[in-house]
Amino acid sequence: MDYWTIGTTLLALDWTIRLAALWWIPSRSVPAAARSWLLLVFFLPLLGLPLYLLVGQPWISGQRRRRQDRASLAVREGQIPQSALRWQPPPIGPAAETVPLVERMGDFMPVRGNAVELLDDYDGSIAALIADIDSARERVHLLYYLMFDDAVGQAVAAALVRAAGRGVRCRLLLDAVGAKRGYRRFAGPLRAAGVEVQRMMPGGLRWRRSSRMDLRNHRKIAVIDDHVGYVGSQNLADAVFVRGHPNRELVARVRGPIVSHMEAVFASDWYLETGQMLEVSPARPVHDEDVAAQLLPSGPAYPFGNAGETVNSLIHLAQHRLVLTTPYFVPDDATMSALRIAALSGVDVQLVLSATNNKRVLLLAQQSYYEELLQAGVKIALYQPHFMHAKHLSVDDSVALVSSINLDIRSFALNAEIGLLCYDRDVVARMHEIETDYLAHSQMLSLEQWQRRPSWRRSLEGLSRLADSFM
Repeated sequence: MDYWTIGTTLLALDWTIRLAALWWIPSRSVPAAARSWLLLVFFLPLLGLPLYLLVGQPWISGQRRRRQDRASLAVREGQIPQSALRWQPPPIGPAAETVPLVERMGDFMPVRGNAVELLDDYDGSIAALIADIDSARERVHLLYYLMFDDAVGQAVAAALVRAAGRGVRCRLLLDAVGAKRGYRRFAGPLRAAGVEVQRMMPGGLRWRRSSRMDLRNHRKIAVIDDHVGYVGSQNLADAVFVRGHPNRELVARVRGPIVSHMEAVFASDWYLETGQMLEVSPARPVHDEDVAAQLLPSGPAYPFGNAGETVNSLIHLAQHRLVLTTPYFVPDDATMSALRIAALSGVDVQLVLSATNNKRVLLLAQQSYYEELLQAGVKIALYQPHFMHAKHLSVDDSVALVSSINLDIRSFALNAEIGLLCYDRDVVARMHEIETDYLAHSQMLSLEQWQRRPSWRRSLEGLSRLADSFM
């Protein structure tokens, strides 16, 4: 074959890929993602198309979808014995619209009779979790995105071994990618001690029978007996993501009927991975604090984008004050629109971000949004002492959300996430205290200051923003 024939063939293949992508991608991706993928395919057709076929769509297998449907049905039926504990929101206010939205998308009704403690001390939260594991009598269920072979991972593994030695039924769910190091180190010894260990979203050749290979289970949940549950941003790892800036986290330690809902999320994920349906008891003691709470599970197995829809709804529902805290901020168009509208409508919108970050390209993409937000009146605080890994928001003085959800496209569309909504003034007041401490240790960004950054920096931010659908 001569060079002319080879060149003609490659040129024909090149344009065939581009035209096929132009026909295929926009009908299977949201516009923002479609633009990013088409740009990559048009510049690098032979690389872009295989990448899109691998990670371009958040698909999951039919088996996982069917299991999610069965799990959702079991979750709804399992709440019937709790009907008397259903909390009715006031007819006016953010909760009136949020409660039915979350229940229809994520299956869980709001329940009263809970006690909620917000823990923002990293070591103290880990110590409390280990103490609760050490007091377990029946079962310990842990579901985490990260578990490292470090001091925290070793301490939690040792607590599980002690619990299993007392006859406690222990199960550990770990994300196959995020917790790879912890799984390799601890799975064997834990199984030998009687702990059931299971990976979530396995990679390698198994992804074809499971889901798109970069989908992750990003949840952080612990349930101990019928007594207590943990949910929030903290992983089973030392606070050393960014050297010199240990993580700051926020975790909710909860007691009451909502614990059975957390158990149901664990059971659903266990079923998705193993096909084994665990029994979930709805009986949990009611506490005098009487906090109304509701779980928000989300992920690609659900028919809707639960996390993004709920966050955007809460932004729109804020009347006076809105504070959003996140380590990663790469919003979709709907979230940007909601933030602009809220700020321009007179809502005091405060965005708390980390001054340091462990993802360089993501940080540049994040910074590309600052000028537009500042122009609309959104306040941006860059928290400095730690790497701000906490993920939460508060709406006025009536709603608080503690979660594993980042304000980015990955959390909204690709990750399995979990959030705890608290419809309680005391809990929101406690969150306001934490937020006030954040602001006391933050640099407030001004529009004039930000506009003085060099033009080359703007260009890097813009280029990084084009990759928002790949992060």
